[in-house]
Amino acid sequence: MKKIAFYTLGCKVNQADTASMEGIFRKAGYEVVDFGSQADVYLINTCVVTNTGQRKSRQIINRAVRHNPLSLIVVTGCYPQTAPEEVRAIAGVDVIIGNQERARIVELVEQALENKQTEILDNVQKMTVDTKFEELGVGTETDKTRAFLKIQEGCNQYCTYCIIPYARGPLRSRSLESIRTEVAKLVAAGYKEVVLIGIHLGCYGKELAKEGLHVTLYDAVKAALSVEGMCRLRLGSLESVEVEPRLLELMATEPRLCKHLHLPLQSGCDKILQAMHRPYDTARFTELLHEIRAQVPDVGITTDVIVGFPGETEEDFQTTLQFAEKCGFAKMHIFPYSKRKGTPAEKMPNQVDEAVKSERAARLAAVDEKLHHAMLESMVGKVEEVLFEQPVDAAHMEGLCGPYLRVVVPGTSELSNTIAKVRLTGIVEDWLTGEIV
Repeated sequence: MKKIAFYTLGCKVNQADTASMEGIFRKAGYEVVDFGSQADVYLINTCVVTNTGQRKSRQIINRAVRHNPLSLIVVTGCYPQTAPEEVRAIAGVDVIIGNQERARIVELVEQALENKQTEILDNVQKMTVDTKFEELGVGTETDKTRAFLKIQEGCNQYCTYCIIPYARGPLRSRSLESIRTEVAKLVAAGYKEVVLIGIHLGCYGKELAKEGLHVTLYDAVKAALSVEGMCRLRLGSLESVEVEPRLLELMATEPRLCKHLHLPLQSGCDKILQAMHRPYDTARFTELLHEIRAQVPDVGITTDVIVGFPGETEEDFQTTLQFAEKCGFAKMHIFPYSKRKGTPAEKMPNQVDEAVKSERAARLAAVDEKLHHAMLESMVGKVEEVLFEQPVDAAHMEGLCGPYLRVVVPGTSELSNTIAKVRLTGIVEDWLTGEIV
């Protein structure tokens, strides 16, 4: 039995892609082993969303080559999709595959094993408007309690800072039938929560309109919830302008759909939003938050913010600080701007110094800490359903409630992968405490 080891960098979509590839290799008779173990094949699923992601991708590739020079080194994902020549030039790489044709991964690896050390197998495919969604099956062999199901791929937004449209190609969506099939597999495998994810999740189904099929994310959610035994469903990141009123109505009335939305803001300054080519301004974003909270009062709203975008002055940043505080986010993921080769922002004037970016990120993090604590305080006294994941220590278990907050209760590992109602009684550091009712 051949052995294969995987290393995944980057986003939840990458993690879902790796899980799918693991499933394909297992089905072909391979044994999946830890990346630090000896294996016949090492597969690195790469990331290029930031300079750090791309640099780490190179480091992991080189580490695999150094430690296992006789093994087959396979590089997949966004790095070979956006810079195939660069990846081909890394000594020791045997196979490069982009973000398409992963269904053929075993065939390509077997072909490369026969030709080891004679040539690089390059299977990076150019993606066009006619590229279809690759309906890879989900990976179900894991000890985790939550599964990520990719239902959408690609992006047409072309924000000026972002390499992802070039790495992931145009919009394409998984069929409703496939969503039901894959969710059923996950439920059968014992998962209590399924998270629907995509590169531009709110655009689910948009490209299918040209084929006369009019479906949206709401239809995808309904398809997932229609599966018998489905316990809990959560949505990944989506744009605020794409949140349908009927989706909010479903979130308010369907207890299995988690009351949590991740809505990237990126900046709280209209000048910067316009330079970023974002599809809203702060007035529209505020209006959308009011609409969401009116429909789903106890929703947890998290976000992403980029600091130090080219041209961001101290005054602009202060505007973002004040706006973010006014939005009352449950959690902010804060990113210093990272210059990406081939994007319009790379060549913009008035690039911000790295030290200034770091200092601004720290100031925004202080606001985030304050907002997160306020969200935790607002939850004390409520009863929430918690999906328990793992022990904190011998006497306590931790899990996740609907609004995407961590909860700790007295209990043992017997609670793992179960859902129970918990009365939230207090706060310890960044977590809620409670008791099962």
